[in-house]
Amino acid sequence: MHLRHLSLIDFRSYHSAEVALAPGITTLLGRNGQGKTNLVEAAGFVATLGSHRVATDAPLVRHGAESAIVRAAVVRDGRETTVELEIVPGRANRARLNKSPLTRPRDVLGTLRTVLFAPEDLALVKGDPAERRRFLDDLLVARQPRWVGVRGDYDKALRQRNALLRSSQHLWRAGRRGVAEHRLAPGETVEQARASAEETLGVWDAQVAQVGASLTYARLRLLRDLTPYVAEAYATISDDTTPATATYRSSAEGSVAEAIAAGEVPDQEQLYAATLEVMQARRREEQERGVTLVGPHRDELVLALGELPAKGYASHGESWSIALALRLAAFRLLQHDVGTDPVLVLDDVFAELDTGRRERLAQLISTCEQVLITAAVPDDVPTWLSGRGVILDVVDGTVTPRGQERGAGEVSDPEPDAGDTETS
Repeated sequence: MHLRHLSLIDFRSYHSAEVALAPGITTLLGRNGQGKTNLVEAAGFVATLGSHRVATDAPLVRHGAESAIVRAAVVRDGRETTVELEIVPGRANRARLNKSPLTRPRDVLGTLRTVLFAPEDLALVKGDPAERRRFLDDLLVARQPRWVGVRGDYDKALRQRNALLRSSQHLWRAGRRGVAEHRLAPGETVEQARASAEETLGVWDAQVAQVGASLTYARLRLLRDLTPYVAEAYATISDDTTPATATYRSSAEGSVAEAIAAGEVPDQEQLYAATLEVMQARRREEQERGVTLVGPHRDELVLALGELPAKGYASHGESWSIALALRLAAFRLLQHDVGTDPVLVLDDVFAELDTGRRERLAQLISTCEQVLITAAVPDDVPTWLSGRGVILDVVDGTVTPRGQERGAGEVSDPEPDAGDTETS
């Protein structure tokens, strides 16, 4: 699998850009702020419908423009597919596949698969649990795009349950602090309001537990397949005999939680029952706090070196090695599942590594079908690696193949004008 062409209209700093790409190693070279990361961010958006830099779509649209378009030509097994995405802040994005409109943008998922390394990846080790949960869920979707729907269903059910808990807090606090009578229905007593809220809460208990069990089960199976690749990649990158491990810590309790901690994968019925049981046990606490305390949104991916947790104990170099190992493991897993290499993207990563890790990473990626590298200066990338591929100079938003004079064959236009931004 590789990207043959990337086209941008009003994406980030680009008014327009037409960038030809090829299998092998392509290095996008330019000082910070020149637009090189915007290009690989656009490729990642085609693959994931999201950005590794921002949580919302609005910053992806060039200032002053109403929408942005990203178009990618993807080649797999000798067949080319064109994906087109229109990003419209405040409204639903639109998608086309081979010029045919799609009802849902998420139906393009799986057409292009990427694995991206970026400086932000250090948060996988040093950041909050949400970073590591997102890593698992994003990899789930890359592996099987249907999981984006399950994850969306879970988020929706969780929001509804939390909203109910918050709106009913005054009822559960009534016995201790009094209750605002005007919040009750005419003629309704506190006891009646509590009973009605409890009944509705029970419906959302079942919904959150059911969809949550499905998501947790998928995460556990994913981690079971991923863990051997993590250990292997860490050993190679770090040149260290201390084993790196990744285990799942469930917010459930009892025998199911113990089985998960031991690396087992309980079935979905067991996970469902365990979640409901803990919800009942923590019911009063949830009602008092107005938030759901049990489920996959509270679980944790625990990274460790030997007997010690990586967060708080790993050195800076060790933390980078673990983060790289997670991404390389994701690459190997997708390669195994799909039968072809994802596109590998390294966004200013080499500059963060010492010489040894830099060389070992370069050796690992040298045989990948397509690698896109961004770097501020040539010295950031091992010479033998960049010398095997194409170098594209990125200056003020203009992308020019190395050795070709600017102006003779520029493939982008960074200057704003009154161009048409409608999809073709």
